[in-house]
Amino acid sequence: MIYLDNNATTAIASEVRETMLPFLGSEFGNPSSAHSAGQAAREAIDNSRTSVARLLGADPEEIAFTSGGTESDNWAIRAALDLAPQKKHIITTRVEHEAVRKLCEKYERDGYRVSWLDVDGEGSLDLDQLRDLLSDDTAIVSVMLANNETGVLFPVEEAAAIVKEGSGALFHVDGVNAVGKIPVELGSGSIDLFSISAHKFHGPKGIGALYIRRGVEVPSFAIGGGQESGRRAGTEAVHQIAGLGAAADLVRDMTAMENVRALRDKLENSILERIPIASVNGDPGRRLPNTSNISFENLNGEALLAFLDDAGICVSTGSACNAGDHSPSAVLQAMDIPYSKAMGSIRFSLGRFNTEDEIDITIAALEDATGKVARFG
Repeated sequence: MIYLDNNATTAIASEVRETMLPFLGSEFGNPSSAHSAGQAAREAIDNSRTSVARLLGADPEEIAFTSGGTESDNWAIRAALDLAPQKKHIITTRVEHEAVRKLCEKYERDGYRVSWLDVDGEGSLDLDQLRDLLSDDTAIVSVMLANNETGVLFPVEEAAAIVKEGSGALFHVDGVNAVGKIPVELGSGSIDLFSISAHKFHGPKGIGALYIRRGVEVPSFAIGGGQESGRRAGTEAVHQIAGLGAAADLVRDMTAMENVRALRDKLENSILERIPIASVNGDPGRRLPNTSNISFENLNGEALLAFLDDAGICVSTGSACNAGDHSPSAVLQAMDIPYSKAMGSIRFSLGRFNTEDEIDITIAALEDATGKVARFG
């Protein structure tokens, strides 16, 4: 199998798996227990919290563990609205992950005013629009750091400064698809809340974290015991938290991403040279080093995906969380990509374990696949 869908999920690294195994066996203590077995589990959680904080350039007390990116995103937005019940205005973008977009749509149905920031044809934000939309009624602004479909990066530090200058709103960043691919430094900025998920950077599924800037007192996500400094009740999943910490330690070294970028560029440039109907979606100069979203005009993206899958190559046509929807990607629609291109888009997202041989095989298989789809529809 050649796996080129790393924005959907990543393989658990061997060192991460080895770190997790003791907590699925002999080290089974409850971290809230006072005895030695419990304290060994508590130490593992504390170590992981420190590892995640280092990855994000934050302090350990600013890290709260969650079940993943969706919970972190939901918690951030819900908390901001609970903290300021008199405020009824939310600002977000039209290209957010479903965990943010669909929650904001729900609040819109419930009577909140939601302002949707536009993107241009390259997927970039207009920060002047953000500045104009801010008001005293704005409770939260939520903007992703890296788009999961195109890889386009948003200037979140600049956006955070605008929000702080123009309102009293909290500023949340969905960093799920960026962490582990580009450096993140939260300690020196104005970001209040930042979401991550371990399975996007070679950790286990079902575990993530929410960075909560010191001084921001968010309401508890779950009521019960005093876990996570009283912010999220429930016995901690020690094995998953240990895996998150090990993954954070692994990806703090960004040197591997230069090789990933080189492989991505080889794949993309070869496709554009050999397949005339191919074009790249998103700003090529401001995106993640691993992502290439390519449209094959007048071809069916799902058919291309199926041919590649038959050849043992895993790619996607957009967000994995929306893979069952046969309509054009909401992200590409927001970018005004024509239907003839949007329905023929494929996302290639590379990871640290891909090789040059795999890229060569993929290029040849894609040439074959586009020919077959063009002939047979």
